[in-house]
Amino acid sequence: MIKVLVVAEIRLYREGLAQSLSHVQNVQVVGTATGGDAIDRVLSLGPDVAVLDVAMRDGMAAVRALRELAPTVGIVAVAMSEVEQDFLAYAELGVTGYLPRDASLEDLIAAVECMARGETPPFPTRMTGALLRRVAAGGSIADEARLTVRQLQVIELIDSGRSNKEIAQRLGIEVATVKNHVHNLLEKLQVHHRGEAAACVRRTVMWRRRITRDQALP
Repeated sequence: MIKVLVVAEIRLYREGLAQSLSHVQNVQVVGTATGGDAIDRVLSLGPDVAVLDVAMRDGMAAVRALRELAPTVGIVAVAMSEVEQDFLAYAELGVTGYLPRDASLEDLIAAVECMARGETPPFPTRMTGALLRRVAAGGSIADEARLTVRQLQVIELIDSGRSNKEIAQRLGIEVATVKNHVHNLLEKLQVHHRGEAAACVRRTVMWRRRITRDQALP
């Protein structure tokens, strides 16, 4: 079962989304929240995916808090504006699932299932174009190519939930060396926590796979 939390400011919209998703066979709606109590609800309920209405006034603040304190929770941004600046602002914060305002319930279900599998849901061509332009222009989206092979090994093990001691044993190095790698990773990726670093690299890998695929399409 995919555990989902619905986050929206308007109660009628929030409860409507929750009720619709509750009828999906492999989805369990564990609760609802407003932007202000989203973090508390995520930490207490442990959802796999947060369906978040970014049209609410504190949508960006809610995403920023979620990415900092619950980096492993997937975020599907619904009612997303297709204005390039809006999309890129959320992309920089770490959102990888987007549904525009005219998306259907089937689109939402597909996006939730993709996020639960650790995949990037499809998003509109206009948004893909904006991301391509940002990457081509050398924007600030993290680039895993800046990391060494050893650092990529460490980040992969962090992402799988291994402790520093377990990483040291797996790679045959000292715990102090692992700590140095983690410190350097945080500096390179400009994040504060191990989970943020892993999520940052994971997002970049997914984006690059998406961009490569989209460029190959006729």
